[in-house]
Amino acid sequence: MQQLAAISPAFVALALTALLAACQASTLASSDAPSGAPVYKGIVTRLLQTDLVQFKVRLANSADPQTVQDYARCAAAQYTLIRGYRFARHVRTTVDRSADTWTADAVYTISTDMPRGFKTIDAQAVAADCVENNIPMV
Repeated sequence: MQQLAAISPAFVALALTALLAACQASTLASSDAPSGAPVYKGIVTRLLQTDLVQFKVRLANSADPQTVQDYARCAAAQYTLIRGYRFARHVRTTVDRSADTWTADAVYTISTDMPRGFKTIDAQAVAADCVENNIPMV
C-alpha cells in the first residue's frame, strides 16, 4: 500500500501544462474569444475496445476543416498519455459542418509500442504541440 507507481516528471509537467491549456481554452470558449479564433466546444471520448477509442469533438468559428481534425488528434494524444500508453494510430475521421460549427468523429488505436501503419503519432510529442498551439485536450 505504501508503494506508488513511478510517474515520470515529464508526464507530470505535460499533464499540468495540459490542465493549464484546458483552462485557457475554456476562457477562449466564452464570448470574449477574439474574432476569427476557433471556439472549442468540447470532446466526448468513448472506449470502444481496450485499445480502440472514439473521439467526438466540436468547434465553431473556423473556416478550415483541418482545425477540427487537429482538435481530435490532440484529444487522442492526451487520452493516450492518460491511459499510460505512448502511441496512437489514426483509424478514421469523419468531418461535418452545420452553420458555423464543425464536428469530427475520430477513431484511434492506442498502444505502448509504435504500431504499424503510416498514420501513427507519438502522443507526448503531439500533446506538446497541442499545448504550444493552444488546442485543448481531454
